[in-house]
Amino acid sequence: MKSKKALLFGAGGQLGADLKREFTSRGYEVTGLERSKLDITDAAQVEQCITSLDPEVVLNSAAYNKVDLAENEPLEAFKANALAVSNIARACRQMDAKLVHFSTDYVFDGMAGRPYVETDTPHPLGAYAVSKYGGELYANAYLDNPLLVRVCGVFGPGGVRTAHGNFIETMLRLAKTGNPIRVVEDFVASPTFTVAIASKVADLVEKKASGVYHVGGGRAISWYAFADMIFTAAGLKPELIATNERSYRTPARRPKFSALANARLEAEGYEPMPALEKAVEEYLRLAAPLRP
Repeated sequence: MKSKKALLFGAGGQLGADLKREFTSRGYEVTGLERSKLDITDAAQVEQCITSLDPEVVLNSAAYNKVDLAENEPLEAFKANALAVSNIARACRQMDAKLVHFSTDYVFDGMAGRPYVETDTPHPLGAYAVSKYGGELYANAYLDNPLLVRVCGVFGPGGVRTAHGNFIETMLRLAKTGNPIRVVEDFVASPTFTVAIASKVADLVEKKASGVYHVGGGRAISWYAFADMIFTAAGLKPELIATNERSYRTPARRPKFSALANARLEAEGYEPMPALEKAVEEYLRLAAPLRP
């Protein structure tokens, strides 16, 4: 019988911070590792780590998520998001550990015009998206029962202190400048609170779930409308201007409608995700003490 140990890759990210807190609260001894401590693209390091710790669960929230930069360095993205998952999956198979790997709404092309369910066929656009889908394929190639969790537009209090932050922190920072803020209104997602993601994932692990699950925020919303929601919750009134793809070209192609429908969670009777407005309010409450 394995001890209740969990190994977390990507502990320095905003999702990693809440995963560590949630699993610790449920009685796991969580070892959280950041990139500076272990390079998951190094198969020998990964094998030695998982073999020595012998965890019951391995959580991989580490990722290369520079979507536009990936177009110029696709190999770096693929190493971190796909080949590294191969390293982790093979070591998990050797030690009979449960792998929980986090993927993304970007595995879809956004052409369905509705929230995506788990049975929809992926069609990734761009180097980042291809690398993330590659990670899913490697997990399934080496393991019979990995848990693959697709998330979308994550925001968590840990984003206050991470290098890339999150959409809410970006909006709050721009609001301080006093300049007009332009946000696209023709891209739709389902932004998701990391605290809620961590809770759902712990539930899934405890119920020994496997396969693909969507854990999205439960609401399809444009980034413009989400920005407006954020400012309302924060009591701010900056000049917010709706823009579109034509005036905001990026190096990488992005899915225009990548909201996730949590079909499996709903079908299996899990509690729904919190309302987005409530999640934003809770985020602002938790994040406020963390800001300088």
